[in-house]
Amino acid sequence: MSGANIPVLVGAVPLLYVQSMTINEGYRIERIAGGRFSQATQPTTKTIAIEAMLIGPERLLLKKALEVMALTSRLLVSTAAPLLAVAGIPVVSGFTISLDMQITDLRFTQNVQKREALDVSITLQQVPRSAVTSAIGEAADLALAVATAALPSGPPPNPIPRTPRGPM
Repeated sequence: MSGANIPVLVGAVPLLYVQSMTINEGYRIERIAGGRFSQATQPTTKTIAIEAMLIGPERLLLKKALEVMALTSRLLVSTAAPLLAVAGIPVVSGFTISLDMQITDLRFTQNVQKREALDVSITLQQVPRSAVTSAIGEAADLALAVATAALPSGPPPNPIPRTPRGPM
């Protein structure tokens, strides 16, 4: 399976050439009754940052699909995809399954070296819509972790970034 390029899905948009993916999550720490002890009280907002390349003739269609999902008005998003009003944007990869995400930052870059490609930087923030979808998302992420731990390990990661093969 070394030749397979499994995409990262942001909603229905497949990102085939992901260069990096970062997940930030943690807990708020507060002092207990003004004393010297502290306690984790609640989770912070989960964020996912993705750096990828959009390549080929469909790159502008993928760009437009990401822009549609990034709409900030929940009403507009729900008319574009009724499921998003209930569950948010799902992010599915070999790294995480995260539901209830919303695009908070979207940046596209084109340069002289890669005229037939667009670099895209996406930041998503978790915006839980219900306790049920939040629990389903956590269960799916846990199932991914268990399944990944059960699979045999592959070769060590290659330090060279994934890039398309052949001429563009």
